[in-house]
Amino acid sequence: MISNQIILQSIQDLKNVTKIDLGVFELNGSCAAATFETEGMNRSVITDFAASPAESQVVGEHHLLKVMDDEEVHYVLDARSLSDDAYMIGKIAVLHLQELMAAYKERFDRNNFFQNLILDNLLLVDIYNRAKKLHIKETQARVVYLVETESKDAAVDELLKGMFSAQNGHFITSVEERKIILIKAVEPTDGVEELDEVARSIVDTVSAEAMVKTKVAYGTMVQDLKDVSKSYKEAAMALEVGKIFYAEKTVIAYATLGIGRLIYQLPTSLCQMYIQEIFGDRIPDELDEETLNTVNKFFENNLNVSETSRQLFIHRNTLVYRIEKLQKATGLDIRTFDDALTLKIALMVVNYMTYLENREL
Repeated sequence: MISNQIILQSIQDLKNVTKIDLGVFELNGSCAAATFETEGMNRSVITDFAASPAESQVVGEHHLLKVMDDEEVHYVLDARSLSDDAYMIGKIAVLHLQELMAAYKERFDRNNFFQNLILDNLLLVDIYNRAKKLHIKETQARVVYLVETESKDAAVDELLKGMFSAQNGHFITSVEERKIILIKAVEPTDGVEELDEVARSIVDTVSAEAMVKTKVAYGTMVQDLKDVSKSYKEAAMALEVGKIFYAEKTVIAYATLGIGRLIYQLPTSLCQMYIQEIFGDRIPDELDEETLNTVNKFFENNLNVSETSRQLFIHRNTLVYRIEKLQKATGLDIRTFDDALTLKIALMVVNYMTYLENREL
């Protein structure tokens, strides 16, 4: 609901223009905001007027009017002046406050709607009925981006709201601490490059403006409002899988998870069995950093010995020696595609199992 600070700012702006003091009071007589001193003021005047059927009342220099919300009295406004214009200025202030309350209420309702939508807490008929009332398009190309920051920072939320306006069909909400959900309206023709560029712009802007480390994951494009939860779940999985297999990346797309997504969905018993079959009792934790770095670089260069040795700044024979040493330890010759694929998957499974063990600690 609208805050007292917003109310104070609104009536202060009106006073600056009209020179009429304004006060907004709760129904119990307590002051929500005022441009004049309220200490010693008789609260019963406010409470009696709030309970009366009258729409307005004049008590000395106090012109009292009711601020309504859904046909119920929500506040009492006091336009304090002996001027004949006080009542008219009071009416203008009431209309302004009612419009503000309606806007903030709709924002809250939209936030609540999208939270329930992505969590699958709405029936299909409720989705379309509520969307119509909240003026949300049912058919619109959308992608859900999940923004995770290293620490909770309200500035990040405000920064994203500035980047992606609700007027352009974008909506921002949150269901977990340190994770902000952006439901972004996109063009149906947008491809991987355009979607990826949005994610990178978020990372760059948040890092530069809020000085906060950020990861962004996003799901696939959906065309119907009811499928937004699907894109959200994909983004959530992408963020989780990215932490396990692609920790160095700041942008992770669900569509590019590849083998990592498959491994993430495997039961732990099957993963343990696979590791045992490949390595026996020699789990790859025993592989030194130099060997792992060599293997990863070899994979990055599509099993090209010459290019890998060049990027590692080592002689070709040195690389061959390391590969043969690894072959003796694991029985896998990563110069062949089948063995390279086997080792690649096995190392990813080991990373997954390590992640699960650390999460349980």
